[in-house]
Amino acid sequence: MDRVKIGLICAGMAAVLAVISLNIGGISDYVNAVKNQGSSIAAITAPAFSEQEQTDLLRQIEQEAENKRVAPINARIDRVWKAIPGYNGVEVDIKATYEKTIASGALSPIQFVYKEVNPQVSLRDLGKFPIYRGNPEKKMISIMVNVAWGNEYIPSILNTLEKENVKATFFLDGSWLKKYPEVAKQIQDKGHEMSNHAYSHPNMSELDRQSAYTQIAKTEQLLKSTLNVQNKWFAPPSGDYNQQTVQVASEQGLMTVLWTIDTIDWKKPAPDTIIRRISAKLEPGALILMHPTASSSQALPGMISEAKRQGYAIGTVDELLSPNRVPSVVEPEN
Repeated sequence: MDRVKIGLICAGMAAVLAVISLNIGGISDYVNAVKNQGSSIAAITAPAFSEQEQTDLLRQIEQEAENKRVAPINARIDRVWKAIPGYNGVEVDIKATYEKTIASGALSPIQFVYKEVNPQVSLRDLGKFPIYRGNPEKKMISIMVNVAWGNEYIPSILNTLEKENVKATFFLDGSWLKKYPEVAKQIQDKGHEMSNHAYSHPNMSELDRQSAYTQIAKTEQLLKSTLNVQNKWFAPPSGDYNQQTVQVASEQGLMTVLWTIDTIDWKKPAPDTIIRRISAKLEPGALILMHPTASSSQALPGMISEAKRQGYAIGTVDELLSPNRVPSVVEPEN
């Protein structure tokens, strides 16, 4: 009797192995199709579908991937806007899409998975040029807050940004940072980007080379020692610069950033005037300049509301000028 039982068990195991071996053939085709990258998920779940179904699915994914591909855009030099950052493309991750679809237990709809594709030319590949805007295909804007004097409106600005879940970039004058390190830390603690606005708000184009270098270097040292910031950007005071300014900033690892839209808040306009000005000029990649003034602090809620109404994501300068694609909540995947 025991020999009979053993025989039956062996026969059953042989049958199971035979079925598994048939399914492994289909998986092998898939593995070859994706250049032997390997797939533990597909190996476990593929037996739910025939070899022909798996082959057809892979072929369909490959065909649709061609139509869904969006080519990356290289960074470039514009005659008016100077250095314009590139923008990542997007394409279907064929292997991940296949695995996710198989794992779902159904061949339709296809569970597309996307990945970003970097451009061949990046912003830093362009050389020493100023930046006035992000890529015009990127539906994101950024708020730049240049801080050189006055603290009374900073709490209001921070409260609005926190309420609206928006991160901004604060360009700090070095002498202000040295005088108000605790205020700077409060801004940083809210998750905002901290960058360089020279040391004593000079007209950078009027300085000799060593003085221009020192203006940036002193603030850069303070950003590191006070806030532990690894900075990337320099905003020249009053937007005043020359090629020497861009050069000495670059020597310190910084790119020179200006603005696309100015609130002109130093003229103390009514908040509604600022909101209308910003609303009329909003465009993808816009850098919006403001200061911690009464006008801008009161206009900020309306500025943010209008940008969101028009479908813009709002990020830091670093986020805007990176080639990374806008989150899908604003820019749906193709």
